[in-house]
Amino acid sequence: MLDIAVIDGAGAAEASLDPIRSRILAALGEPGSATTLAARIGLPRQKINYHLRELERHGLVELVEERRKGNMTERIMQATAASFVILPSALGGVAPDPGRGVDHFSARWMLAVAARLVQDVGTLIVRSGHARQPLPTFTLDSELRFATAQDRAAFAAELGRSVADLVERYDTPAAPNGRAYRLVLALHPRITADGTARHIAGLDTPGADAPSTSTHPGVRPVAATTQEEH
Repeated sequence: MLDIAVIDGAGAAEASLDPIRSRILAALGEPGSATTLAARIGLPRQKINYHLRELERHGLVELVEERRKGNMTERIMQATAASFVILPSALGGVAPDPGRGVDHFSARWMLAVAARLVQDVGTLIVRSGHARQPLPTFTLDSELRFATAQDRAAFAAELGRSVADLVERYDTPAAPNGRAYRLVLALHPRITADGTARHIAGLDTPGADAPSTSTHPGVRPVAATTQEEH
């Protein structure tokens, strides 16, 4: 079972978003049969079997083994991944497009860029898997706390200058054997424990967030990876 699988087709996306099939996928983190799922989810076995066939048709679940029980064969199924990501391309013409407008301070443009990131990386994961080649990536995920809105603006400006300097230093468009990469940076208010972004109500109010519990005050490096193997 994969940690994360990519859904790039409209049919598979529709199948995964169906409420009953979503519950079946979650339950099949561990192998199970239509009979065990029926007891767990509270639906007739025949209905579970129908949904399992649809999920299997779209590659979301797979056969683990078959067991003989009397005069019948019990099929043991498992989800093909612990979690799934639906690529924006599965939405067709209504998928977010960051090329429709560039506004570095727009949350909606950030969302469109993030959707493109999911699309690009998801496509690369699928292609690298088919080619059985490693996918070189690098990820940073951090949190920090600004004392004032002025500090936030100054940080954004300095970050922009620093990144521009790095890009200018390392960008070699004419390199004959070079490979092009896309760089995306995002800064947004943290979602608080109660599920809201309090900065939306009081963006410049000191103390709007709970203090960070990080061992590194102000900044919490969460992840930094350089290569994903397939």
